[in-house]
Amino acid sequence: MTKLKWRTAITDHVDKEPYLRGYRLLDLVGKYSFSQVAYLALKGELPTPAEARVLDAMFVSVIDHGVAVPSVVADRVVISGGNPLHVGVAAGILTFGEAHGGAIESAARVFQRTAALEGEVADLARERVAQSRAKKERLPGFGHRYYKEADPRTAKMFAIAKEENFYGRHCALAEAMMVELKAQTGRSLVLNVDGGIAAIISDMGFDWRLGKGFFIIGRTVGLVAHGYEELTRERPFRRLTEDEMTYDGVPPRSLPEK
Repeated sequence: MTKLKWRTAITDHVDKEPYLRGYRLLDLVGKYSFSQVAYLALKGELPTPAEARVLDAMFVSVIDHGVAVPSVVADRVVISGGNPLHVGVAAGILTFGEAHGGAIESAARVFQRTAALEGEVADLARERVAQSRAKKERLPGFGHRYYKEADPRTAKMFAIAKEENFYGRHCALAEAMMVELKAQTGRSLVLNVDGGIAAIISDMGFDWRLGKGFFIIGRTVGLVAHGYEELTRERPFRRLTEDEMTYDGVPPRSLPEK
């Protein structure tokens, strides 16, 4: 019986040298930026200057968003328990879910499946929002705790995408859905950074299943910085103070008699 082999089209070793997508790794070093080589790893080909600039914009947009978000809290608390840097960073990454970074994947799936339908973008947006409301589903990629009128990160990324001709049907659909959400609900639900990235990567031809990966790549840098700061500036063993917690269970009581 022939033994099955693990297959990969990403990396290989030729004469004991590493190759990435067919290119000798050392030939890439010093010639291409991290974002350019990341694009190569994800997409299989080297990016154009326009593609590299848009990818850079997305990675920088999510590099950090404060000390209070779940991933940074997890990162720093785990390190404060006496763990090394990589354990804290891993803990931070494990917090990425639908409410924190993970919406890119879900939003990209919605945009890609909706944009594939025939019809004008405005009509598709109206129908998709109406469907979600009828089913009482929350559309991923919209709404933000702080940004109520517009997410400045999305606005900046879309401006760059337009400059580089990567603002297409998916980005237009995402913005049309934001307009429809306000029209149909009366609430301002901004297209947040997750939704913005989801729309742009869709117009760049990335599969929606890669969505969460873009957030992981960008935000890991911030997690490393926070983890290092925790190691070098703070005392171990963080814990909540009395004014940060409250007990709302039953009051003290005696055990029942046997």
